Amino acid sequence: MFEDLKPEETELVGMWLDLGLKITGDAIADRVEWLAANRLQKLAEKPDEGAELYRDPRDNRLWEKVLAFAGGPPTLRVITQADAATRFGYTG
Repeated sequence: MFEDLKPEETELVGMWLDLGLKITGDAIADRVEWLAANRLQKLAEKPDEGAELYRDPRDNRLWEKVLAFAGGPPTLRVITQADAATRFGYTG
């Protein structure tokens, strides 16, 4: 199990690890995926851009999950309400 988001966190950047026989996500990439699946509320998505909008129900911050490239490691970062409206058309 991973830690919930902390108030001081604003960006989590996952990386790939080359283990020789396979490439896998690092602990941050795994945490981002766990947060998206277990702690955050999905609000919107842009599949063509590999981007998803989430809300943390504990503090109502908005988070954008993006992939650097298709199938790439995830990044989770705080975005403003204005950015959510521009990027996702979200006005909630």
